[in-house]
Amino acid sequence: MNSTHPPLPDRVRLTGEGLVLRDWTETDVPAMPALFDDPDIAYWTPLVSPFDAAAAAARLVRSRELRAEKSVILLAITLDGGEPLGEGMLRRLPEAEGGGVELGYAVGPAHRGQGLAARAVRVMAAYAFEELGAERVILELEAENAPSVAVATKAGFTLLDVPLIEGEEKGRPYALQTWGLLPSA
Repeated sequence: MNSTHPPLPDRVRLTGEGLVLRDWTETDVPAMPALFDDPDIAYWTPLVSPFDAAAAAARLVRSRELRAEKSVILLAITLDGGEPLGEGMLRRLPEAEGGGVELGYAVGPAHRGQGLAARAVRVMAAYAFEELGAERVILELEAENAPSVAVATKAGFTLLDVPLIEGEEKGRPYALQTWGLLPSA
């Protein structure tokens, strides 16, 4: 982590664009399977599948571990601070990876088509620039994931001319494109 940037905070509550992004709580655990036990989420994200009650409880624990490590913030995407509709992720990138902040998101199937992901990405990007001192914010997406490419475009990101990030997750190969956003002047 670049020591000139503030550390990731212990608690976060972001508001904007008709959304409240807040820390996950124990009361959210029962709602998580309906959000994340979905074929699209299973395919495009590293979240476990099936995503059941045990996976939800483990996700809450993991979100707190990542926060304690000061490496990643996982937030519930809500309209008003209540019912979770999805998840947003902010990860501070090591200087060896070019620094900045990587964002991620997943929206439950019942809540898609409302612009939640693009709005959440814009809110998280503003926070990364204004509060975390990020010089750049990125999304890493598979080109074939048309909904995520649409989110990146709607949120103002552009495809960067950098090498693909290739790997394997859940037994399938992937190649991630890097989309970037610079702070507005």
